[in-house]
Amino acid sequence: MTPVTRHVLGTTVFLCTALLAAACSSSPSTSGTSLGSTPSSAPAASSAPATTPAPPSAPASATASAGVAGCSSRALKAKVDTAQAGAAAGSTYVPIDFTNIGSSTCTLFGYPGVSAVDSPSGSQLGRAATRNPAASASLVTLVPGGVAHAIVQVANAGNYTPSQCSPVTARYLRIYPPNQFTAIYAPYTVQVCSAKLPHKIGSQLSVYVVRPGPGKAGQAP
Repeated sequence: MTPVTRHVLGTTVFLCTALLAAACSSSPSTSGTSLGSTPSSAPAASSAPATTPAPPSAPASATASAGVAGCSSRALKAKVDTAQAGAAAGSTYVPIDFTNIGSSTCTLFGYPGVSAVDSPSGSQLGRAATRNPAASASLVTLVPGGVAHAIVQVANAGNYTPSQCSPVTARYLRIYPPNQFTAIYAPYTVQVCSAKLPHKIGSQLSVYVVRPGPGKAGQAP
């Protein structure tokens, strides 16, 4: 065999070997997946959120109704405690005590409405009490038998001229508990102006916010 022949045969063998290797490497590989499996590049199936979304907030009215109700007039007894009255600067300061006579806990918040009358069936004498903002209102909770109070300032009728005041004797205070429309009548005898004082003067009566506990003489309103 000549050198040229040996060179041609060697080249042919090399080319066949390379072609066989290329053919083998082009066959599909099954090492990455098995039959019927999901390719690793496929997106994962969607799943439910990790936590359940919170329900919408309850309406304000439902929230309020779930709490303790305000004290109704029929659930309260009102007393003007003259034994705990005090005097200063031409006025008398007297507490109105509110007692929860109902069977359920209730709340009071803010100012009672107060005016003077000569009898439970009588008409109002003078102007109703104005609200004194000296103290901020806070919620007062009354268990059955519990007591709260509001101070009423009554200016002396003698502070005004007879023509302005037309003084008479009142026998009761007509009291509307905070946020109520039914009056409670509490006995209280005092000289009041039957006439409505001029607006620049205001009312002879002034009321403070409801506070916890019974009223005490010398206690800040």
